[in-house]
Amino acid sequence: MDKTLAQRLQTISPFYVMALLHRAKELAAQGRDVIHMEVGEPDFPTPQPIVDAAINLIKTGEVKYTSAAGLPQLRQKIADYYQHTYGVSIKPQQVFITPGASGALLLAFGIALNPGQNLLMSDPCYPCNRNFASLYGADTIAIPVTAESGYQLTAALIHQHWTNNSNGVLLASPSNPTGTVIADAQLQAAVAATHALGGYFYADEIYHGLTYGQTASSALQYSDEVFVINSFSKYFGMTGWRIGWLIVPEVMIESAEKLAQTLFIATGTASQYAALAAFSAETLVELERRREVLAERRDFLYDSLLRLGFKVAVKPEGAFYIYADCSQFTDDSFQFAADFLEAEAVAVTPGKDFGSHDAEKYLRFAYTTSIARMAEAMERLERFIQCR
Repeated sequence: MDKTLAQRLQTISPFYVMALLHRAKELAAQGRDVIHMEVGEPDFPTPQPIVDAAINLIKTGEVKYTSAAGLPQLRQKIADYYQHTYGVSIKPQQVFITPGASGALLLAFGIALNPGQNLLMSDPCYPCNRNFASLYGADTIAIPVTAESGYQLTAALIHQHWTNNSNGVLLASPSNPTGTVIADAQLQAAVAATHALGGYFYADEIYHGLTYGQTASSALQYSDEVFVINSFSKYFGMTGWRIGWLIVPEVMIESAEKLAQTLFIATGTASQYAALAAFSAETLVELERRREVLAERRDFLYDSLLRLGFKVAVKPEGAFYIYADCSQFTDDSFQFAADFLEAEAVAVTPGKDFGSHDAEKYLRFAYTTSIARMAEAMERLERFIQCR
């Protein structure tokens, strides 16, 4: 037997920033004061009501499997949340609790994406989205997007790049890495175009709640035949709890249940009980306070980068990233990030992690640390630029 690796691994692209993160940890171990602006994880702790709910459940010792679809009361809470937040009615049976948004994407693609088909998505975008499609033997069509469309897909771009083998469209708003929020009319048109072409629409809404001056609409406001991926990681501050959800069209409920049983058995029970407290009034007040802090951080970082000579064509309206054009300083953003880390112990993410369209011109800065720490990072960045 030839014990070679599975061929699918040849299509899986790595996280290039992981090499930088590994080096950052080495530098920290050597005593360097490393400032992390590369990872999508704010420095806030999990809200206390969420922690307390998990502790209370664990103390009972009754940490048993839930159903594959998740706790009925949590599915109902999420359905109520969509009614209250977006004015859309969904059945709790359409909600599937998953091990993070990654689990939600795997479940959605497992239900609807076939080998040999292709999936349309923007370039730049979150890199794992391409890898998830590859795991199912599908291809991706990365569509270059620019500031003109807010770095988001449009109905025209969907029509232009659609092929006979296209399965659907994956669209993220607010987006990673650009932090842009798609306009309501643009989202509605993208959903309509995808349906008209006979495809599935997959809405990545994991940064919903984290918007600044503009609210993000859900794809469910324009169709009940969409897949919606969301997570407790970002807005609700539960990254390490590994819990998300997927909303499926009604006709997909039985199929989603069957596949979830195979893929996950169930999402972690303690995390699910903890997530029930994420919708409490006390938690939501705290989450709103944190959103306001992130807005202040965004403004500080945005102004600082512009002052130093970086270009940001669209001021981010959501998430916690700024995708900055660094072409004034380098024609290789990955090397720039590596050199910056070595010289000044500040970690940022190179554009090549998010695609190939002008990737060498961009760096992603995460405003996931305090303004004081970012101010220090900007002083180091200015010194680094001046010494090049």
